[in-house]
Amino acid sequence: MKLRIISLITIALAAASAVSAKDDARYTRAELEKKTKTEFIDGLLSRMTIEEKIGQFNLPSYGNVKPDPKKSPLADRIRRGEVGGIFNINGVDDVIKLQEVAVKESRIGIPIIIGADVCSGYETRFTMPLAMACSFKPANLEAAARISAEEASTGGICWTYSPMVDVSRDARWGRSREGAGEDPLLGADMARAWVRGYQGDNLADPTTIMACVKHYALYGAAESGRDYNPVDMSRQAAMNGFMEPYRAAVEAGVGSVMTSFNEFEGIPATGHSWLLRDVLRSRWGFDGFVVSDYTAIQEMVNHGVGNADEVALQAFKCGVDMDMIADYYHDSLLKLYNANKITFEEIDSACRRMLSAKYDLGLFHNPYQYCDAERGKKENRTAEKLSVA
Repeated sequence: MKLRIISLITIALAAASAVSAKDDARYTRAELEKKTKTEFIDGLLSRMTIEEKIGQFNLPSYGNVKPDPKKSPLADRIRRGEVGGIFNINGVDDVIKLQEVAVKESRIGIPIIIGADVCSGYETRFTMPLAMACSFKPANLEAAARISAEEASTGGICWTYSPMVDVSRDARWGRSREGAGEDPLLGADMARAWVRGYQGDNLADPTTIMACVKHYALYGAAESGRDYNPVDMSRQAAMNGFMEPYRAAVEAGVGSVMTSFNEFEGIPATGHSWLLRDVLRSRWGFDGFVVSDYTAIQEMVNHGVGNADEVALQAFKCGVDMDMIADYYHDSLLKLYNANKITFEEIDSACRRMLSAKYDLGLFHNPYQYCDAERGKKENRTAEKLSVA
C-alpha cells in the first residue's frame, strides 16, 4: 500500500508538471520581487515539462552559427527549451542574441548560463597557475582571479571552468602547468583563493562569475603522466594526498564542479558514486551542480561501461547534473524516465540545482547583466591591472 501511495504521488506530480507546450509560462518581475528564491524556483518547476527540465542539463558548444545566431540550429534548440547553457562563445552581441531567444522566445523564458575557460586571465593575461602558485602567496592568485572575473563578466561570461586543482607529481603530465603542483595543502590554499577571487561575496554582482573546480577527481595522478590514463591507488592514498584541494574549493563555496576523464578503481570518475555521492555530496556537503568534462559521459562507452543509455543513466544516478557537448542526456534521459529507470524527484532535484545557480548569478533578474561592452572598454586591460599581472 505504501509503495502504491508513493507511485500515485509521483504520477500526480508528473501530471502537474506536464503542462501544455503551447502555454506561455514565463516568469514575471512580480514573481521575482514577491517570492523567496525557493518559492520562485518551486513555481518554475511546477510549470516546466519533463522535457524542459531535462533541457536544463544540456551544455552544447556555440560552434559556428554566424552570420545570424538567431537563425542557427542552436537557437532552435534554445527555443524548444533543450539547452541549459552554452560555451565557446566570444562576443557580447552573440551572447545577447541567444539570450534573447532564451528569455523571449522559449516557453518558460529561462536564461542560459554562459561558460568559458578563463584560466590565465581574460584580456589582462597572467602567467600560468603553476608559476603563480610558486609565489606561495594565495593573495596573488586571488587578485588574478578577481581581475579575470571583472573582465570576463563584461563579455557575456558568467561561469568559468577554473580553478584546476589537480595535484600532480609526474612532470610528464602535460596539464601540470594548470594546477599548483604536488602539495595538497598548498593546492588547497590556492583553490580557496581562486574561488574567492572569481566569486567574491555575492555571485549576483555583475563583476563576479561562478567558478567550476576541476577535474574531479584525481586527474593529475594518471599512470605514467599520460593524460586519460587510469589512476590506481587506494581510497586512503587518494584522500590523504590528492583530494584536499577539491574539498577546500567546496569549503570556499565553489558553485560548480567538473568531473574528470580518468578511471578510479576501474570506474570512470564521471560515473563513480563514491566520488560524486559519498564524498562530494554526503561527506563535504556540496550543494551546487556537477558538469561533465567535454564528452566525458560519451567516453564512458569507450571505457566499457555500457551503451549510450546505460552511461547516461550511471552518470545521472551518480549526480552529474549537466552533460557537456555529448548530448547523451538529451537523447537518453526522457527514455530512461519513461522506462521508470530515473524518477521524477531525481530530475527535479538536478533541475533545481541548475535553476538555483542561475538565480544566484542574477540571471533571472537581469539576463544581460554580464553583457557590458562599455564597461569592458573602460575597465579591461588597464594600466593598473597590467601592473598586477
